[in-house]
Amino acid sequence: MFKVKVLVAALGVLLIGPAAPAVAEPTTPITYNAGTTATRFTGLAFDTCTAPTLAQMTAWKASPYKAIGIYFGGVNRSCAQPQLTPAWVASVTAMGWRLVPIYLGLQAPCSTRRYKMSTASSNRDAVRDADDAVAKAKALGLLPGSALYNDMENYNRADAVCRSAVLHYLSAWTKELHLQRYVSGVYANLSSGALDLAAAYNSSSYARPDALWIARWDNSSLLTGWAGVPNTFWAVGQRGKQYQGDHNETYGGVTLNIDSDRFDAPVASVAYRYTVRTTVHSYSGPSTAYPVRSTIAANTSLRIVCQTFGPKIGTTTVWDKLIDGTYVTDYYVRTPNKTGYSAPLPGCTFPFQTTINNLTRRHGPGTAYSTYPSTLPIGSLAWVTCQAPGSKVGTTAVWDRLSDGSWVTDYYVATASNTTYTAPIRRC
Repeated sequence: MFKVKVLVAALGVLLIGPAAPAVAEPTTPITYNAGTTATRFTGLAFDTCTAPTLAQMTAWKASPYKAIGIYFGGVNRSCAQPQLTPAWVASVTAMGWRLVPIYLGLQAPCSTRRYKMSTASSNRDAVRDADDAVAKAKALGLLPGSALYNDMENYNRADAVCRSAVLHYLSAWTKELHLQRYVSGVYANLSSGALDLAAAYNSSSYARPDALWIARWDNSSLLTGWAGVPNTFWAVGQRGKQYQGDHNETYGGVTLNIDSDRFDAPVASVAYRYTVRTTVHSYSGPSTAYPVRSTIAANTSLRIVCQTFGPKIGTTTVWDKLIDGTYVTDYYVRTPNKTGYSAPLPGCTFPFQTTINNLTRRHGPGTAYSTYPSTLPIGSLAWVTCQAPGSKVGTTAVWDRLSDGSWVTDYYVATASNTTYTAPIRRC
């Protein structure tokens, strides 16, 4: 269903046009918990059938790879995972590794895998798989806001019934993950699943996944120029590519058999432990102007999910968001950097899909601010760091500040409301 709205053009001219659809297929709503964040990873990754040991992961810190794909569940998962425990996740992420969670669930009815989805009830099959994936992710310490990638192996896309079952399954997977407050990713072969998802990108019959990770073993790590997938699809921190299949590489004296990947996409989010140097207060927002929520004793271990900006305390404007959704100044926390952000802690951000094509990015929260040269294609992820009041567009005066510093009207972003602020996004 469409509504009439005012569309603000790039030059600031007011035009009358059709409104963004209500938040439904292909863009479905996602909400986030207060004490969580999404994590965007850009760089090289590798995946192995069985998660390596901590000693192997330590040795591989000398590699160019900074993330690892982990097969954390699914009935078609074929390798044992003796290392894949909450303690392993905590240790590996504390080293600085990012995690790409892979769920190898039910496969296409026309695939060669043992366990397959039903052509008559692939929607229900997907909901069960998504719920199982969320339960297993939580058990490992992967927070809501994490991206979970459904591994859909190659299938015969000439089979129309099979193709329809896959699309319905992946649509239901996305909707259920969104309901469970996780980000939806799909791993697919460029010659089958990726092409079908691209063909359905703007279809109102299917929910669009937030990120696409393709398999194309052509030794090119480019995240653009994929045959059959326009560069405007999954365009903003939404792509991964597995560009080289099974092969051996050696770093730090340790040889592993891996697949090689490049990412600019959402991955797993976890909590990181640091202690406070002195007694501190936690606040409901990243400033002492917010209400005090608790008093934390010196040397207490905190579970920090991300860092954001706020008023300067001591030598830093960085504030740490805790697992309970409250904030403490980073100045009194034993993180490595006392003037800026500390790796591996991510910046606090929540991604939402955009609902119109060519969404204008501005230098401030309003149509009077100058525009950026590039716009956001429909279905892009708007990586929102905070919200602020600005000029009214459509039914809302809320504007979203993105992780690159640009601003977009919230009216065309699939947040929970197109009239007011969306919890738990902080105010700028």
